[in-house]
Amino acid sequence: MRYEKIYNKGQARLFKSNFLEALTKAHPLVIWGMYLPVIGYMLYHAAANLNFSTKKILVLFLAGMLFWSFFEYLAHRFLFHWEAKSKRAQKIVYTFHGCHHHYPRDTTRLFMPPIPSIIISGSVFGIMFLIMKYNAFMFFPGFLLGYLLYGSIHYAIHAWNPPFKWMKPHWRNHHLHHYKDENKGFGVSSTLWDHIFGTMFDLKNEKEDKEKVKEMMYDKK
Repeated sequence: MRYEKIYNKGQARLFKSNFLEALTKAHPLVIWGMYLPVIGYMLYHAAANLNFSTKKILVLFLAGMLFWSFFEYLAHRFLFHWEAKSKRAQKIVYTFHGCHHHYPRDTTRLFMPPIPSIIISGSVFGIMFLIMKYNAFMFFPGFLLGYLLYGSIHYAIHAWNPPFKWMKPHWRNHHLHHYKDENKGFGVSSTLWDHIFGTMFDLKNEKEDKEKVKEMMYDKK
């Protein structure tokens, strides 16, 4: 699916119902507020009630964060840019991600909205628990924090210039994904997997289009 048009104002209309439309939006702080207590409780439960060592908690927590970045890459590459054939599948892909490409200045759809987010995260934890048993209480919080950082870094890339020079390639990789080639630059929270799987832009040979970048930056007014 190609997302060639960039709209500088407004946001996509996903449902006719105002109620359903409202459920597709979320402020980033709401999602942080939902999941930080979950992360804190699970880690506390792992230490205080399940008696896991600090070392094991830290290792599995960091492993969960790393796994999020891999999951994010796969979802962005193969789900969010799926070349759907049916109208229904195209609608799903557009709802999940296409609307962001058309309206990159819409700050309300960077995170999964609360209701579907709870359903999906609950399902993911259930699957992890089936596979990992009580280790999921350390791995899943890392996965969740990875998700929160992903959404926040995504916001930062569209809101500000990179705060440090060494972060500029990260920013440019995502900008180029938007306006140059949507078949590259799938990593948002990290470019690690783009490097590993050969989907990183050749930044040395890519000239930056400052006007295109400006179209994707949030309006500060």
